[in-house]
Amino acid sequence: MDWKIVSLECYPEYEGQENVVFTAHWTLAHEEDGFSGYAYGSAGLTLDPEAEFIAFDALSEDTVVGWVKDALGQEGVDRYEASIMKQIEDQKNPPVIRPELPWI
Repeated sequence: MDWKIVSLECYPEYEGQENVVFTAHWTLAHEEDGFSGYAYGSAGLTLDPEAEFIAFDALSEDTVVGWVKDALGQEGVDRYEASIMKQIEDQKNPPVIRPELPWI
């Protein structure tokens, strides 16, 4: 599964820090046997005054993906990843087909 961060929303200033992230917009994609699944979402991030602050310029995508997964919780992460796999399975074995009409 390929989690990507596509944009961040920040407070310009929050409790003496600059560019404090509060929402992350993400995509999730996966390809298997030439079939693919995709999801897009956003996650509101909790501003924890106890956590060590990471300056905006020092953020990595892996860090923010971790924040998103924490915000979604394991159940949410599992649900999105299962949805991607269902999209791929439905492409491999369509649950609905539209055959040509027999009289044409």
